[in-house]
Amino acid sequence: MLDIKFVRENPKLVKENIRKKFQDQKLPLVDEVISLDAKYREVKSNGDNLRAERKKISNEIGSLMKAGKKEEANVVKEKVNQINATLSENEKQETYYADEIKKRMMRIPNMMDPSVPIGEDDSKNVEVKRYGEPKVPDYEIPFHGEILEALGGIDLDSAHRVAGNGFYYLIGDIARLHSAALTYARDFMINKGFTYCIPPYMIRSSVVTGVMSFEEMDAMMYKIEGEDLYLIGTSEHSMIGKFKDQILKEEDLPYTLTSYSPCFRKEKGSHGLEERGIYRIHQFEKQEMIVVCKPEDSYKWYDKMWGYTVELFRSMNIPVRTLECCSGDLADLKAKSVDVEAWSPRRKAYFEVGSCSNLTDAQARRLGIRIKGKEGNYYAHTLNNTVIAPPRMLIAILENNYQPDGSVIVPEVLRPYMGGLEKIEKK
Repeated sequence: MLDIKFVRENPKLVKENIRKKFQDQKLPLVDEVISLDAKYREVKSNGDNLRAERKKISNEIGSLMKAGKKEEANVVKEKVNQINATLSENEKQETYYADEIKKRMMRIPNMMDPSVPIGEDDSKNVEVKRYGEPKVPDYEIPFHGEILEALGGIDLDSAHRVAGNGFYYLIGDIARLHSAALTYARDFMINKGFTYCIPPYMIRSSVVTGVMSFEEMDAMMYKIEGEDLYLIGTSEHSMIGKFKDQILKEEDLPYTLTSYSPCFRKEKGSHGLEERGIYRIHQFEKQEMIVVCKPEDSYKWYDKMWGYTVELFRSMNIPVRTLECCSGDLADLKAKSVDVEAWSPRRKAYFEVGSCSNLTDAQARRLGIRIKGKEGNYYAHTLNNTVIAPPRMLIAILENNYQPDGSVIVPEVLRPYMGGLEKIEKK
């Protein structure tokens, strides 16, 4: 959420930012906010004047009572009653205008960093750099679902009977590989100085609306019936929510946390959930990282964070590339975002395995996350980044380590987490 003062003073910039995100339907919100804000400030000024007058008269009543002028004091008390009645109506207007402003402000996108490329959708994302040499072997690599089934590592039929499409059972050494990747990622981030955390897997609506846009919430989140609780779509939601309504000490910053959680997503509008694979699913596990820091430090952390994901994948000898997300592919709260994509030798293309975002102070404003500074309080900056999401990580490992005999080599860094196992054999 933007600063109302910034919107008031820079309406053209805010509108231009909306146009660059190809969300022209939101342009009227800017003028509506400015109009409502003018009315709110007028009403608030009236309220302040009424409260000041009431205080003055109340002091006068006290003086009259002390002087024994009870009848005069009662006359003045009637004035206070009239002020209270007027003030009550005025406060209703204050609340109304404040709520209407917030509804609109929550839909106006965050200001993008000037370096963000302009484009309508993810097809206009810009490749930044490749890490590692992408290779295509001289033998065929099957679809990852077929590899998993051949290795005896997945049971989709049972999952469909138990939970429906978009779910799976991981079995045996593949389940071990999944857990090994998560544990390795946890230790990798701890070694980078991040504090490990296991967060709540459900969050209240006030946190949901603080960490994401309404459009994202509708497309992603599962609500618990009869409760003010949602299943998290990613642990960054509850991790950032940890700091809700907090005033943080400058000397304690930055907060650098890495978290494990299961994740639950509707994947609304996605296709191929019946496909025998694990690319788009309703439930998965993930290792995440978040940073809460001072504004001047956020882009330093941004570069560090996506760099950690690249380093992690390269430690398993998986080629990756980074893509700068264009304006049309940038979620409303994000100021800048980069995707990390892993090489798929089967498809001879890259696919997304992680995303790093700097949300500047947009989430902090929604959630009330402030920093206590020497010259007053100010809003923190928040960032998040995927360490690994093992379903897609598994696809990258399987394809890049698939052997002609149908076996899969276990990356060397994962072997200590698998009892020294070097290869998963075809069943």
